[in-house]
Amino acid sequence: MTTEQSLSGKVVLVTGASRGIGYAAAREAGKRGAHVIAVARTVGGLEELDDEIQAMGGSTTLVPLDLGDGDGIDRLGAAIFERWGHLDGLIGNAGLLGTLTPVPHIAPDEFEKVMTLNVTANYRLLRSVDLLLRQAEAGRAVFVSSSSARSAKPYWGLYAASKAALEALVKSYASEVSATNVKANIFYPGAVRTAMRAKAMPGEDPDTLPRPEAVAPKLVDMVSQSFAQTRMLFDFARGELSAL
Repeated sequence: MTTEQSLSGKVVLVTGASRGIGYAAAREAGKRGAHVIAVARTVGGLEELDDEIQAMGGSTTLVPLDLGDGDGIDRLGAAIFERWGHLDGLIGNAGLLGTLTPVPHIAPDEFEKVMTLNVTANYRLLRSVDLLLRQAEAGRAVFVSSSSARSAKPYWGLYAASKAALEALVKSYASEVSATNVKANIFYPGAVRTAMRAKAMPGEDPDTLPRPEAVAPKLVDMVSQSFAQTRMLFDFARGELSAL
């Protein structure tokens, strides 16, 4: 980490922060000096994260919240405004794989759940914190996506469609704020040793995959002030940065 990648005194919101990549990213942001607003449904995981960040001398605000609750997201934005008046970084990590199945076999309630978390919740987050990001010295938003958005392999239609929609949303938003200090980007973690990956690839040896802690630093780099690019995609597995 360079001085330019320090988050000392910054306020960073991380969704899906109770486990996996979100947990590791929140911990990394706390390690760099950020006050971490950690959002997840699992209280136990949030409390464990809080213990770790506090042990490093950092601080957190824990927000047990189901991101399907749009009104709750609005209240979160209002609370951030009242306490800090701005938001330096948003890491939209929370996501749902759904069932890998042929498109005609996708249950309507399953379709709704995946789209709600992977797309609608991120739209509601941007709607709620846009002004807060604009009020920051260098507002940064990065969303975790997947190469599935472009490959759209058989049986991955629901997850692929949700991530493609997310990328289109972020691409448009990045262009809309191009005249401001806000930057918005996409991050592909690739295959990582997480519960989601194990569900998708149950026969895979997890020891062959990088852990979330290996991926988190590059993700957190994208909410640092020194990351001045926008409308970009960073592919961790390939180590490549390209235009969205």
